Amino acid sequence: MEKFYDLIPDSPLLTFTILLLVIVTIPPLFEKIKLPGLVGLLVAGVILGNDGFGLLDKESESIKLLADIGKIYLMFVAGLEIDLADFRKSKNRSLTFGFCTFIVPLIMGTLVGLTFNMGINSSILLGSLLASHTLLGYPIVNRLGVVGNEAVVITIGATIFTDIGALLVLAICVSIHGGEFTLATLIFQLVSLAFYSFVILYGFDKAGKEYFRRTGDEESNQFLFVLLAVFLASVGAQMINVDKIVGAFLAGLAVNDVVGKGPVKEKVEFVGSTLFIPCFFVSIGLILNISGFIDTLSSDFFLTIAIVGGLFLSKFIAALIPKFLYKYNWDQCMTMWSLSLPQVAATLAATLVGVNAGLLSDSVFNVVIVMMLVTSVSGPIITGKFARNLFNPTVDVALIEPLEIQESSELAKEETFKEHNLIDSFSIVVPIANPHTEKLLIEIGAILARHEKGSIIPLSIVKAHVHMDEPELKIALNHSHKLLTRSVKYSQDLQVSVKPIIRIDDDLAEAISRVAKENQANLIVMGWSPNTTIQARLFGNLIDNVFWASHCPVAVIKILDEPNDIHQILVPVKNLDQKTLNIIRFASIFAGNNQGSLTLLHVHDRKINKNQIETFKSALSIAVEKIATQIPITIKTLRYPDTAQAIIHTAQKYDFDLVILRSVRRRTAGGLAVSDVTTEVVRQLTRSVIIFGEPY
Repeated sequence: MEKFYDLIPDSPLLTFTILLLVIVTIPPLFEKIKLPGLVGLLVAGVILGNDGFGLLDKESESIKLLADIGKIYLMFVAGLEIDLADFRKSKNRSLTFGFCTFIVPLIMGTLVGLTFNMGINSSILLGSLLASHTLLGYPIVNRLGVVGNEAVVITIGATIFTDIGALLVLAICVSIHGGEFTLATLIFQLVSLAFYSFVILYGFDKAGKEYFRRTGDEESNQFLFVLLAVFLASVGAQMINVDKIVGAFLAGLAVNDVVGKGPVKEKVEFVGSTLFIPCFFVSIGLILNISGFIDTLSSDFFLTIAIVGGLFLSKFIAALIPKFLYKYNWDQCMTMWSLSLPQVAATLAATLVGVNAGLLSDSVFNVVIVMMLVTSVSGPIITGKFARNLFNPTVDVALIEPLEIQESSELAKEETFKEHNLIDSFSIVVPIANPHTEKLLIEIGAILARHEKGSIIPLSIVKAHVHMDEPELKIALNHSHKLLTRSVKYSQDLQVSVKPIIRIDDDLAEAISRVAKENQANLIVMGWSPNTTIQARLFGNLIDNVFWASHCPVAVIKILDEPNDIHQILVPVKNLDQKTLNIIRFASIFAGNNQGSLTLLHVHDRKINKNQIETFKSALSIAVEKIATQIPITIKTLRYPDTAQAIIHTAQKYDFDLVILRSVRRRTAGGLAVSDVTTEVVRQLTRSVIIFGEPY
């Protein structure tokens, strides 16, 4: 074995290669046995560290660098992922619950620390570790369709208060520990921290918005600006004797509104969740001493029980307070409790800071690892048990009327444009590049345009050149003219008005979205192109980028039959909201054109009771009656553990001609990606598919 180790080169390149191998292979294996992927990364760190095979050295500079970047990135993404819109919707109640779920665990943890003779400063720091939480259960409430429930909304909003509070306590405790404590030094530290926070939260927000305005669609430069903001904030925090993770979290909050939900945010999260954050969790496993960990569980058993039990009890008490204040039911109370239980991101990063500063012992570090494992497994399980009882479609139906009013106001604005002849009536942009799919796309567009008494805008885009007289550009323009000539002929045959456009542009996605906006288009109809290249997987393909940039809905077409042969259409329905009704209205046009039928499929959890399902079906029937009265509509519900497989099974069993899906992207609050049902269905389904995406 020693000879084998001698053959292995000791280089940063090997370390990085091993880390990549671990990140690619280990998390999926643990997720298959229903354990979080981050637990697998911790285990891998233990196995590959000094207590295992010794392939990774926690003292190596490359490990330290990647772990530091991962820790900073983890806290930055935690700030970036906080939904400020949700926070603003119920700000007062979010602050109330945030204060409760911060102060109660803080007091509980402080009392536990004092009981075990940890000292006042260390005890308060221990309390702050219990005060924050990581929203590991968010994908579950999202899947169950209860994200809009007030109990869930205020728990998400409370994350801002708890994370900021916990990190500020950490900053003060570390500063006090690092020097002589006097009232003057404490006041100076608080003032400098307040000034620093103002500069980051206000200054970075203003600078970011101005930079994004000036750079327009230059996503690469905007991505680099966001990275610069993260590390500048981290360095600035160290300059005022505050740990760098505080600066990273504040930077995430500062650029939250700047990046919005656009492609820059997607790229930032992608880099962090696939590379740097996993490296941080592996480094935690390297630090973990197995013999010391086992000793802690035996010799410090009561400390372990006190900290873990104190966390569960204090978070439960904190959830009880808003229950009685705002008269929430027990399911809402238990959902709030379970969502605020998991201790991963801020807790783990702050613990490491406390250990490195000498404030927390190795025993406390080991107990925190136990707490993280217990809460990261139990929290989502409890969330799944109680959150499903919050499913109440009648609440969502109430949102339909105001949304229709908003749509009417938009229509009123368009009427003003029409009076001045600035735009035509309903219009559809149809980008064309492939002669083999051109006729099909025009036919799809014509079906919709005829129904709305509108027109289609065939669009051919020519890649821009530095010199406008280059022969390649002339050839491309001639090809575009031929494409558009055919599209005009197809449109005339289908008896729909047409307005062909040739656009010379550097970026295809930007050209499509800009032409759509310039012509006040109501819809974009595109052909399907899979993510087959490495570049597409890393940076998004044309469809992804149009989804992000467009001001109007986008329909991506993957049709295997002639449009006029489509009779049976399947539309999976998860929640009952305005976007779902838009898709049903879209599908009803196709069904009506071909005298076909429409089936709405709702896939639900096995533990959802019959009364909830019947309520949902009733609410859906009432809503559908308003928008699709001329075609036969069937509502079908199905108990199935895997939504994607349920859709595929239903489409193939009942021989549907077309499945219309909604494009949805989801991520956890910790920045770890969650697979999308739409992607799996499109990949496996052998039927025609339309992916309908709403603008962000």
